[in-house]
Amino acid sequence: MEGMTSSENARVVLGRVKDSGSGKSLLELGWLDQVRVDLPKAVVRLSLPNFAQSQRSRFAEEIKDVLSQLDGIDDVQIELGSSPSQGEIGSAGHGETNVLQSIPGVKKVIAVSSGKGGVGKSTVAVNLACSLSKKGLKVGLLDADIYGPNTPIMLGVSDVTPEVRGSGSAQEIVPLKTCGISMISMGLLIDDHQPVIWRGPMLNGIIRQFLYQACWGELDVLVVDLPPGTGDAQLSLAQAVPMAGALIVTTPQQLSLQDSRRGLAMFRQMGIPVLGVVENMSVFVTPDKPERRYKLFGSGGGKQLAEENGVPLLAQIPMEIPLQEDCNKGLPIVISRPDSISANVFLTLAQKIIDSLVKMSKE
Repeated sequence: MEGMTSSENARVVLGRVKDSGSGKSLLELGWLDQVRVDLPKAVVRLSLPNFAQSQRSRFAEEIKDVLSQLDGIDDVQIELGSSPSQGEIGSAGHGETNVLQSIPGVKKVIAVSSGKGGVGKSTVAVNLACSLSKKGLKVGLLDADIYGPNTPIMLGVSDVTPEVRGSGSAQEIVPLKTCGISMISMGLLIDDHQPVIWRGPMLNGIIRQFLYQACWGELDVLVVDLPPGTGDAQLSLAQAVPMAGALIVTTPQQLSLQDSRRGLAMFRQMGIPVLGVVENMSVFVTPDKPERRYKLFGSGGGKQLAEENGVPLLAQIPMEIPLQEDCNKGLPIVISRPDSISANVFLTLAQKIIDSLVKMSKE
């Protein structure tokens, strides 16, 4: 560079240092809030939100590298600022209104969530994704249930390792193609018995990488299977990508309603449309007498939750022995037994989701 290196020169080269999740520079994101040059020294203050703390060492190394290449700079000092206030739920976490970043090629993102575990949320997410595919859509499935990633087993790919291309911030993961959909899960990257013991910032980082560093290609819908509850994964998703809506999965039991109410309220607080309620395990259907229905877990829970919140009850999915057997074999029932009662319910649910998304697009 000609002439004396200035703070403006420093800002130009600092534009090369980017967040691996969003692909935006730290300056764009507001994470470098002070850049001072007093030759031969340059001082930069790095203030990261909680979800980006896992990248701090890399950021510091790259900042020193690009600034050291400028004429006259022999010493680069990095000050660590406090984590910016998150403000309201849904804020960007760096003093600005959150700017949601779409996933290239992905038209719609919908979340499948539940207030508590054990209600069959992942079974719903997998069969919904496959049903949307059978309806002619290009579909992806992101298993964001980092602590309990079960979708690889349900889709028969638990022993397959996905291809990873590149390195560092340019690294990309290639989703697996199975059962008519593209899918990514933490379960593909760890051993079967390896626990995932992560704090919030690390979890946030991996979800953002699955969103933005995966080769999703052109998708009509990306279905995101969220972990149960109202924690970091839900906030990470809401603060990163615009979502078309969320499904709340519950059971008929009154006991499950309290947790489901919290989950539904969380999405509304974050400004995410609730597409409706899916009641799983509504009745047990015997294989020898399918006309008989047994309400093993009571009745009315899904309907009550939907009516209380003014949203539709989109589906009541029965319990069938083949649904559980085929799931354990890596065969979603909408593919293995397309004429079953459960498969027809899932296909009807998929059509309702399609109709709802079309309607929202027109409004």
